[in-house]
Amino acid sequence: MHQTKRHLCGDGSHTLHSKKFNQFFHNPNGAIAESRHVFFETPGLIRRTGSVHPFRIFEVGFGTGLNFLVLLDELRHLDPAPEVVYRSVEAYPLVHSQVMPLNYPGKLGLEPDLQGRIFQDLKPGFNEIRIHPNITLELFVGLFEQVPDTGDRFHSIFFDPFSPDVNPELWTPDVFRKLASVSDTDVLLSTYGAASKARAAMAAAGWSVARAPGALGKREMTLAALNPARLSGWKRLDETRLSERYQKGEFDEQRNG
Repeated sequence: MHQTKRHLCGDGSHTLHSKKFNQFFHNPNGAIAESRHVFFETPGLIRRTGSVHPFRIFEVGFGTGLNFLVLLDELRHLDPAPEVVYRSVEAYPLVHSQVMPLNYPGKLGLEPDLQGRIFQDLKPGFNEIRIHPNITLELFVGLFEQVPDTGDRFHSIFFDPFSPDVNPELWTPDVFRKLASVSDTDVLLSTYGAASKARAAMAAAGWSVARAPGALGKREMTLAALNPARLSGWKRLDETRLSERYQKGEFDEQRNG
């Protein structure tokens, strides 16, 4: 079992600290606040959900399920509610007893047992969970590279694994190439991460990359797109230069030196 310890964040919401990765699941200044900023407000997610039916989201790193719960909170205010498919992958799933004490449903005004329903009886592979008539959760329990390509193409990527310092295998060009291969041409990827090496890995995989203001004391976060026009309004980075530096191993040399 993924051993964790509960922590109260600065915004009054909970997060967990992972013993395996020695890192918090969310920004300890505010779990819910960080989720809203990085995955909803900055990329303008909610206004995009009505543009295509169904709107498909792919998340790397389901964790506590917080981003999905924030999505439920955001969408329940819309009438009519858009049709959304939310696919997420989690290699080290939490269990029912770990998530039930977390206060997200109360903070978000959702059903108290909602998290329990999601984490109850998860099996390896795909778990399809219908929480709302218009919203389907497809939770894949297993490694990212094991997720099959079902032919669906995704309009938004929530990239939310543990940081590249402790989980480097998920911040590589191969990972970002696979995400590109399952993405719609109008996709927008958002992540709290802002490390130069991570951005260079995106660029090496063919993504256009931009910086945006970070959440709760973090200076920056990152947005990426396959269509560079999607990044209009944000500060673009020099993808060619970043890719060249990645291929030369400059970032490895910096870390080791």
